Amino acid sequence: MIYVNTKTNSDCVLPMDIVLAVDLRFGKVVWGRSGDRDTYQPLEWGISPTAEPGGYVQAVRPRFLYVADLSRITGSGSETDHIMSMATRVERIFVDRGAHSPEELLGGAVTDVIGTETAGDLSQYGGGFLSVDVVGGRTIPTGRDPVEVLREADFSAFEGVIILDISGVGTKRGLPSKHLMRMRKATEKPLYWGGGVGSCADLSKLAGSGFDGAIISTAVHQGRIPVEYVRRGSFC
Repeated sequence: MIYVNTKTNSDCVLPMDIVLAVDLRFGKVVWGRSGDRDTYQPLEWGISPTAEPGGYVQAVRPRFLYVADLSRITGSGSETDHIMSMATRVERIFVDRGAHSPEELLGGAVTDVIGTETAGDLSQYGGGFLSVDVVGGRTIPTGRDPVEVLREADFSAFEGVIILDISGVGTKRGLPSKHLMRMRKATEKPLYWGGGVGSCADLSKLAGSGFDGAIISTAVHQGRIPVEYVRRGSFC
């Protein structure tokens, strides 16, 4: 199995990557709930004193970053210049820009994230991370069980997989605990979880279930998860 991180603490028994999530729209870091993107507003509270992307990353100082280009995903523009600038400030950056084909991926210093919401035929992609985008427990846009998609991903060229619970984004509602092991057993690829992670207890559940990473945001800004976790990029 391929891990992004290495042990950064000699006491780590179950090291798991911690990735800070950032949504960009109209040149600002924005925040909202449950994927209702039209209601997202600039993130003008929390750890960073600014929603300007460069200043935000400088203030929070994450090791790993996950960026959703909501301008591009919603067809209202592009945040590529901001993304490439942010990439120079972190060790690794994952980017979902709503790609419909491999030609729309950034590549290079960016780890592309290919979301089922927009990607179309997944067999056309030769790398990056697959994002299994989930609403109400089902993969969008097909309505399939996420476990089925995970099993198929094992035979793909994707480097790893993210389960992105769009319904849980910004809610701190916690995790579907009874499904975590089922998802983990469905693939041997590195597996990350994003959406609804609201506490250190949730991180422990993911680590204990064998997940390789967690993508978090709201709980960090509200002090429910220490910012130090995103700065060192790991949870133990």
